[in-house]
Amino acid sequence: MALSFTPAMEERIQKTLAAYPTKQAALLPVLWIAQEEWGYVSRDAMELVAHRLDVPPAFVLGVVTFYTMYNQEPRGRFHIQVCTNLSCSLRGAERILRHLEKRTMLRLGETTPDKMFTVSEVECLASCGTAPMMQVDERVARGFRSEYHENLTEERVDALLEAFRARTAG
Repeated sequence: MALSFTPAMEERIQKTLAAYPTKQAALLPVLWIAQEEWGYVSRDAMELVAHRLDVPPAFVLGVVTFYTMYNQEPRGRFHIQVCTNLSCSLRGAERILRHLEKRTMLRLGETTPDKMFTVSEVECLASCGTAPMMQVDERVARGFRSEYHENLTEERVDALLEAFRARTAG
């Protein structure tokens, strides 16, 4: 394995393990620690986590591939995740997705060449009353910051994209 946990990561893992009855029970938060550090959960990271928690690598792979919150490849600084569950679909989520693809010149799952944006389709983000909506995870120094944006229109999406670009200009 080419990766190793930093001392700061190991300290966080120790604190996390102390809060759970078994090592396996701590899998989700330990994967989150890995993703915060490296930006995504690579195969090497999965193997490292599996070894650290004494679980089979296939078990870790199953968890990572099940949950959309774990990125298996590098994402853009802004990971735009559009909910397409029933409420959002009924209120125009697919139109919003097509507009995002057009504005960013991406297909779902792709990242812009400048590593600024990644656009994904996700299941319910629990904001049915304010659909359509998207969650935007922004990679910041050694971590992520998430925002919800609701009641989306094409104009609102355009304004948000410009605001995200402006954050990197300063």
